Amino acid sequence: MGTTTEQIDTWRRVDSEHQSLEFKEAKLQFDSRKLSEYCVAIANEGGGHILLGVTDRPPRAIVGTQAFRDPVATAERLLDVVGFRVDIDEVAHPDGRVLVFHVPSRPRGTAYHLDGKYLMRSGEALVPMSEDRLRALFSEGKPHWLSESARQGLSDTDVVHLLDSHSYFDLSGLPYPATRNAVLDRFEREGLIAREPAGYVITRLAAILFAKQLEQFEALGRKAPRVIVYDGKGKLHTRRERTVSKGYAASFNELEQFIDLQTPAEEVIEHGLRREVRMYPTIAIRELVANALIHQDFAVGGGSVMVEIYEDRIEVSNPGQPGVQPERFIDEYRARNEQLADFMRRFGICEEKGSGVDKVVHAAEQFRLPAPEFCVDTVRTTCILYGHRPFTEMSRADRIRACYQHCCLRYVTREPMTNQSLRWRFGLGDERAETASRILREASEAGLIKLKDPSSSSKKFARYVPYWA
Repeated sequence: MGTTTEQIDTWRRVDSEHQSLEFKEAKLQFDSRKLSEYCVAIANEGGGHILLGVTDRPPRAIVGTQAFRDPVATAERLLDVVGFRVDIDEVAHPDGRVLVFHVPSRPRGTAYHLDGKYLMRSGEALVPMSEDRLRALFSEGKPHWLSESARQGLSDTDVVHLLDSHSYFDLSGLPYPATRNAVLDRFEREGLIAREPAGYVITRLAAILFAKQLEQFEALGRKAPRVIVYDGKGKLHTRRERTVSKGYAASFNELEQFIDLQTPAEEVIEHGLRREVRMYPTIAIRELVANALIHQDFAVGGGSVMVEIYEDRIEVSNPGQPGVQPERFIDEYRARNEQLADFMRRFGICEEKGSGVDKVVHAAEQFRLPAPEFCVDTVRTTCILYGHRPFTEMSRADRIRACYQHCCLRYVTREPMTNQSLRWRFGLGDERAETASRILREASEAGLIKLKDPSSSSKKFARYVPYWA
């Protein structure tokens, strides 16, 4: 394909490895099996390039590679193993020999596997694709669940009776039209409804956003978010329960306010004025609920977004597994339901730029709360927001998790984590530097953080970045 030395130098200057680029030093050799796995993973992510003979950390020096001395034979072996053609360029760069593997994208609606494993990348690791990610790939080209019909054969009166059109115009900051036809025309231009010979069709997207009652639409009643308040730390005694059956956009503020009122609060006096302070930051609850609504897997039957409030924590969960690994929630973003996310962004409910979890973690730090915990099982994704707990009562796992999240948050704001910044995170004084050092050491041993400069011998001024940085 004629890769030039100028192209290689351009690739070397990118800020970080991403889905379409992978650098490997491979001075003497590179494992053939690992090469096949990377080809499959990169193809599943839309295709890209693997460069051997280039270090993977900036400034990415070219060290040259002796691996795969016969590129033609290597390409033939790859074709036999992975089942698709990977072109290889052997480039005589002034600083050394570089091999460039041009990996094509998978065909639309399919995914490649190696011995039954559908692979993708997560940082520097290769991991199996989640079930819902595979389902999304195989469904490409088919109508999205939200684009399908929720009700059809309707009159204009039926449409305005079933949908809260006033909420749409209020959230859009637009005056309400003077005629019903103008309302319907607007909804039709937005793709929320369609006009057919047999009558109007209301899409599932329109119902999910603006239904006056989700139960009036087949298969959508179970998609209404539920809020359950328990007495104590378990599920034995339910104090209050509420199902919000209106569309998500039409009822989001109502849902957020109801949840906020169920959380513990205390009165404080500032400047002679008494005010109420909630245990949990409102911004964190808002972001978690919005994320759960937007990123849920609608194809999972019998499940809805759940907000469960306990004495010492709040658990927000949604059906489906995430498209990225939980430990990468802070720095990666992949929208599952892009149409829904777009509308929620336009209405000011979310930002659709991957900053939701950042805000949750930042708010937890500001309130000196334990680090949020993200859990994934076979059918649900859950975020746990813990109530206040003194540092002395935090477990080792709590402290390591907080350390890793603090490190990620600092990294995405272009600041490394230090002993001092970690002490601020936990509210520790300067005299507790050794305590912070121990947490840093434990997080490093757990493989979650690493030194920004491995050659530095200073512990006092050491700077840390996430393991994937």
